[in-house]
Amino acid sequence: MNAIIFSFTKNGAKISLSLREYLETCGFETEMYTMRRYVEESRGLRPMEPSLKELCGMGFRQCRLLVFIGATGIAIRTIAPFIRSKVKDPAIVSIDEQGHFVIPLLSGHIGGANALATGIAEFLHAVPVITTATDINDLFAVDEWAARHNMAISNLPSAKTFAAYLVDCKKVGVKSDFPIDGPLPKGLVLAEEGPVGMAISLRKSVQPFVETVVLRPRILHLGIGCRRGTSMDDIEALVLRELTALRVTLSVVKGLASIDVKQDEPGLLQFAKEYALPIHFYSAEELWAVEGEFTPSAFVAQTVGVENVCERSAVKDSGGGRLLLRKTSRNGVTLAIAVEDYHVKFDGPARPDGQVPSV
Repeated sequence: MNAIIFSFTKNGAKISLSLREYLETCGFETEMYTMRRYVEESRGLRPMEPSLKELCGMGFRQCRLLVFIGATGIAIRTIAPFIRSKVKDPAIVSIDEQGHFVIPLLSGHIGGANALATGIAEFLHAVPVITTATDINDLFAVDEWAARHNMAISNLPSAKTFAAYLVDCKKVGVKSDFPIDGPLPKGLVLAEEGPVGMAISLRKSVQPFVETVVLRPRILHLGIGCRRGTSMDDIEALVLRELTALRVTLSVVKGLASIDVKQDEPGLLQFAKEYALPIHFYSAEELWAVEGEFTPSAFVAQTVGVENVCERSAVKDSGGGRLLLRKTSRNGVTLAIAVEDYHVKFDGPARPDGQVPSV
């Protein structure tokens, strides 16, 4: 994760140096920019060149967090041309140059700005200024919770209605295809239908409520084997075909895996990069150790040292989950899909970096 801190005064530059150390404990690689006259006074500070606007544009493209230490108006005018949507924008946090107040300006929930501002304020002994209605009323925030629990969220306009119902002290429904551990948050009730609610499901099409916020946990793992030199197009074609048959999309795929002899396979690496999927490679010994019944192949065993690559690697990558799709093949590609053993959990506060371990 990357972050940028902008400061405009001598004291702001001093705060940025301290803040960088804190952000590093949250997992951020942080760059600091300030006015040229303050650069020589402290190591690690860079001049704000070529311009604040260009650096901010770069930050929107590459970073998860931008911090402005100075007047809030500077931050607002600087970020205005780059704002796209709440699902794409980085977290934006503003701090006054004396370090008294910490204000999340953008992406408070999905981007984690509210949680980050709270953590930063605690570190600086400052006051967090949180303005989102669900937070100040101590209510469940569906978009923030989904982001923390690595869920794809669809129908954001309904998320606004969802929040409005809670603020107005109205009940909202919850329908889940997965077991729910523990109590529901205040204002949420289990329901099969109703005016407003959220559905937790892997399915491509689900609409139990008139206005439904659909949350899809990223819990599928692709296990892939292929002939040497297989193209990305052939891998993509098989993956998309089988996901469509399962009535799910790539948005619920958490990662893909294969055997370590494929770690330099161009088509496989290109596919992972194209869809921004983490890719893990396991040794034959690691795959042999995976428990379960798998489709054997004497040819594969003779070639790579284990009788099945795709099924074993999918189950291994899912932490011992179950196979949704057993070995299938097309044009030299073999594919299996495993799903994690998943339970819905509403407890657990956000960490300062806005995330909690995946459930």
